[in-house]
Amino acid sequence: MGPMLGRDDVDLIKRDTLYKGFFRLEALELRHRLFEGGWSAIMRREVHNRHDAVGVLLYDPQRDALVLVEQFRAGAIDDPKSPWKLELVAGLADKGEPLEEVARREALEEAGCHVGELTKLHTYYPSPGACNERVTLFCGLVDTNGLGGVYGVEDEHEDIRVHIVTFTTAWELLEQGRLDNAMCLIGLHWLAGQRASLRAAAKPVVLSNMDAKRT
Repeated sequence: MGPMLGRDDVDLIKRDTLYKGFFRLEALELRHRLFEGGWSAIMRREVHNRHDAVGVLLYDPQRDALVLVEQFRAGAIDDPKSPWKLELVAGLADKGEPLEEVARREALEEAGCHVGELTKLHTYYPSPGACNERVTLFCGLVDTNGLGGVYGVEDEHEDIRVHIVTFTTAWELLEQGRLDNAMCLIGLHWLAGQRASLRAAAKPVVLSNMDAKRT
């Protein structure tokens, strides 16, 4: 089912930059066509402009294990349990950078992990009501032998602990609410449906993770 309305049905009257740093905050003055005809009243909307992001679900089908990373998240500073979150490996994409390369680079930087076969799962907007960011999520097959420790790019103030967990443990963490971000929820539900076929088709992933060091 295609959309009834498109970009041409939005009248963007004014666009102001309220803040420009690593991210940008814009104020939009606009009106748009209505489903039942005519135009909306003129309204103001604030939009958080971010780089597009790439996430990668790192899965070892031989061991039925996943790679999760744990790090401090400023957006969760008021979380009643902890602002340290368990997540999938992820990072921001530079303009024009192949997304597969982003996935492989981030896996090495955040988890010391070399990725074999990559499968694209979905591209989605995490919060389109107020943010223009699009996330592309991959599944990457890996060998978890020798993985673990603390990684991250020090110049970016990253302090990332790597956890290797079985699928069963990851699913228990999801049900307990510990994996409380969209990437984990989407990735784990995808893996639940594809896990049996991935394991049946699995060939040993011969990738050396032993020479990956924190940068």
